Amino acid sequence: MTAATAHRITSATEAVTVAAELAREFAPAAAVRDRDRELPYAQLDRLASSGLLAITVPTAFGGADLGPSTVAEVVRLLAVADPNIAQIPHSHFVYLNLLRLAGTAPQQREFFGAVLGGARIANAQSERGGRTITNISTTVRPVGHEFRIDGTKYYCTGSLFADLLAVLTRLDDPDAGSGLPAGEYIAFLPARTPGVRIVDDWNGLGQRTTGSGTVEFDNARVRSEQLVPRAKALAGPTAYGAYAQLLHAAIDTGIARGALTAATEFVREQARPWFEAGVDRAIDDPLLIQRFGELAVTVVTAEAALAAAGAAVDSAITTPDPGEHTLAAQASLAVATAKIVADRAAVDVSSTLFEVGGTRSAAADLNLHHFWRNARTHTLHDPVRWKYHHLGRALLHNTPPPTHGTF
Repeated sequence: MTAATAHRITSATEAVTVAAELAREFAPAAAVRDRDRELPYAQLDRLASSGLLAITVPTAFGGADLGPSTVAEVVRLLAVADPNIAQIPHSHFVYLNLLRLAGTAPQQREFFGAVLGGARIANAQSERGGRTITNISTTVRPVGHEFRIDGTKYYCTGSLFADLLAVLTRLDDPDAGSGLPAGEYIAFLPARTPGVRIVDDWNGLGQRTTGSGTVEFDNARVRSEQLVPRAKALAGPTAYGAYAQLLHAAIDTGIARGALTAATEFVREQARPWFEAGVDRAIDDPLLIQRFGELAVTVVTAEAALAAAGAAVDSAITTPDPGEHTLAAQASLAVATAKIVADRAAVDVSSTLFEVGGTRSAAADLNLHHFWRNARTHTLHDPVRWKYHHLGRALLHNTPPPTHGTF
């Protein structure tokens, strides 16, 4: 596991400052890394040593205990620079939140301590072949004084760079001497555990360097102390799903801003005006000026929606709920709105980059299309059509949103 060399961040201001500094460092070569599929090992080392990955560790365990809105801003800043790098720690923060909500004190002490030292957590959650994504076939079964994990996971973002894997498993036989009830568990498993095979086979059209490949488990052994019940994080007004979705919205919002910045720089430096405009510079074309104004509104709207959603999730996890899970429901709906707006902004702005840039902007060597490919790929994570549905039901039927982990 990573040595205890990470910096300790102590405030939200410091976290945002450090994220902005790293973003400036990561941005210049992001298009080249994407084009050549150069995996960002060095950049992830920098991210871990910066202390940003430990900003949500509770103060009782030595961390700064920074809120969701700060984490979202950190992720957004990184996504402006390189959406691949921004997506890699998404699961890291989500599973630290699960540990906060559902872990025992000894589990929290062990894993929060590892993260304070720079350890990175990646997910091993999604599967193929089930009727829906909620059907989990990866099992954890008691074997003597241990448990064994068997199964295959896909889309395991960050697994190539991880010290710990957060593995979604299913315990079916609680009466076999395990001492644990049946249900879903997250196993916090060292990535180099015997029986674990991490495969670099992610071939998506975007987010190409996120390390989102396959992880196979064949009699990988864990202790009961490494198993955290997932249900506890989803029960009650925890805003667990809203937190996770907030970070997805931050990635898409960052992509939108990054694409707009790239479009602005390209038009200023390389684009030629359309002859009918009667101007010498593309930036003086009145119709182009109008289009950039429209794009600016799209991006700023996404950023404002993200900030509002972050504040709502902060309130949901820090303020006593007035009843009927009101604050958690408000947070989920605010995040749904932010996710819809961010989804639209990321895809539309990254596509319009070529409209305003002209033919030259489509040159393959520039790789400006990585913004669109990243947006199109990441926004497939969960369908925004269901966000609209739950917003509409809340408005018309006064129906609270669901409490599962994807809303």
